[in-house]
Amino acid sequence: MALFANEFNSLNDLFIFELKDIYDAEYQITEALPKMAEAASDPQLKSAFNEHLRETENHISRLESVFAKIGRAPERDTCAAMKGLIKEGQDIIRAKGDNSVRDAGLIAAAQRVEHYEMATYGTVRALAQRLGLSDCAQTLQQTLNEEGETDKKLTRIAESGPNTQSPQQQTAYA
Repeated sequence: MALFANEFNSLNDLFIFELKDIYDAEYQITEALPKMAEAASDPQLKSAFNEHLRETENHISRLESVFAKIGRAPERDTCAAMKGLIKEGQDIIRAKGDNSVRDAGLIAAAQRVEHYEMATYGTVRALAQRLGLSDCAQTLQQTLNEEGETDKKLTRIAESGPNTQSPQQQTAYA
């Protein structure tokens, strides 16, 4: 997100900028999710990543429909934040050690991505509402709802699987 390279003279300018940013972020995610699914050892987690890949492809289509509704061709502006979040996920993928602990790290990385997406979709939806683009706002809300559900699903997986350690594995900190 190169804020200083842009000029914002209206909320519409900001709306377009944010759309381009999240559009790029979604593309980056479609490249990262298959790698995360491959790295996951927990079948539930693997399945969640694969399912979210399909959802993310739909998110891209929805964003393209928002661009069409405002009479613009879809355009990406590099999302530096997503690049950093994905790099953190890649670091977890490359890590050695216990698979269940790595799965917990993958969940943490994925949830950071989800939280970024929820923040961005919430902002873009609010901008669409302020601009009187209620159809766009509804489309963006649909994706925001799905991102929230994915975050909740990851939490359920974390609470029932990879983050759960046996008493012998737990470490007490003084």
